[in-house]
Amino acid sequence: MPEQTSLQTLFDTLPQTGRVEWIGIRPARDETMKVLDSVAVTPGKGLEGDRFRGRENSKRQVTLIQQEHLHAIASCAQRGAIAPDIFRRNIVVSGINLLALKDKRFRIGSVVLEYTGLCHPCSKMETAIGPGGYNAMRGHGGITTRVVEGGDIAVGDEVRARV
Repeated sequence: MPEQTSLQTLFDTLPQTGRVEWIGIRPARDETMKVLDSVAVTPGKGLEGDRFRGRENSKRQVTLIQQEHLHAIASCAQRGAIAPDIFRRNIVVSGINLLALKDKRFRIGSVVLEYTGLCHPCSKMETAIGPGGYNAMRGHGGITTRVVEGGDIAVGDEVRARV
């Protein structure tokens, strides 16, 4: 019988790398997302120009969602493709399971982020996606992070668990 791998070893094994597919900031509450090719990121503060920037000790300095989940949400809402800005997350990534980053620090380009929790949908998804939008997003809302090391993040940057 093959030797069993410990659960902790399985949690710690994440050789896959992801890719930044989309970046957006919201300058103020209820404003439209501004789509960017790159953004400056400040430790302990967040993304330059985003409404959450500057909230020291906030667990929600940068939000991320998986591109693969955008398709799942659209399917659950019985809609075609939904544009990333509708979800009100800062960064869309592909190719890496964001939930596997739980309790970890990870790198996007030169920036180091720290997983702080799940990014649950809000009631605004009922209007943005349509009736049932909130429930379509449940379990697919992405994650919240805190900035540990600043720099710039650009579309195309690599996302990796190894800091």
